[in-house]
Amino acid sequence: MNGTQRKLALGFAAGFLLIIVVIMIANAESSVADLQASGAHIRPDLIWSWEWTSMLAWLSIYPLLWIGVATFRPPRFSWPLIVAAFVVGSLIASGWHIAVMVVLRRIYYDAVGQGPYHFFGIIDDRLLYEFRKDFATYLQFVIVAAIGQWLITRAATPPSTSAPPRTLAVADGAVTHLIPLEEIESIASAGNYVEIVWGPRTLLHRATLAAVEAELGDAFLRIHRGRLVRRAAIRRIETDKSGDFTVETASGATLRGSRRYRPAD
Repeated sequence: MNGTQRKLALGFAAGFLLIIVVIMIANAESSVADLQASGAHIRPDLIWSWEWTSMLAWLSIYPLLWIGVATFRPPRFSWPLIVAAFVVGSLIASGWHIAVMVVLRRIYYDAVGQGPYHFFGIIDDRLLYEFRKDFATYLQFVIVAAIGQWLITRAATPPSTSAPPRTLAVADGAVTHLIPLEEIESIASAGNYVEIVWGPRTLLHRATLAAVEAELGDAFLRIHRGRLVRRAAIRRIETDKSGDFTVETASGATLRGSRRYRPAD
């Protein structure tokens, strides 16, 4: 990881833990208030233990969830395989969460002299009940991991520092075209104008060929007193016995050149 990625990962982890703590406090306080309102006599610290043991159990498996999200992702795996891995992962995560949570609660209940903690017998179909809750949490954690990894990966790509492409401003009636230089094939003199070959179009630009040549620089080569051609657009040069030559461009056009301006071999 680069420095930006490390800072982003640490900030993401801190924010994630903060959200977990806030959710745990909100759930615990809501449970305490609801049970007291219903007349149930359960010690508040035991209600709190239900929440922190659950969160610790989830945090203990979250590194594996993070690795799973990083591993089972397109295009490395097909979507059907990713969905299958997601479903299997939900079963494993729920089983792990329940097992660790129960162990921690039994340890706490024994430590505070509350007696044995009973997981079954309080709610019918307890495993199915827990799995339904666990699946929602599992889905949220997977989404959070996917977003976090996308942000961290995105931070690895530095912003582009390349210069914007050079353009030539050409007025065409009420419209001014900003033509990228790499899209201009050739330019020919036409009295007080120049004809600019831009793809399938030819635009008239009020300027002298010498002025345009000075503006465009070395990217263009003069092959005739009245013609320029972009160097990168040249595909073939055929020289006559007289020394004059013909230039074939990338579009297939052929342009006559004078021996006075013949480019060096």
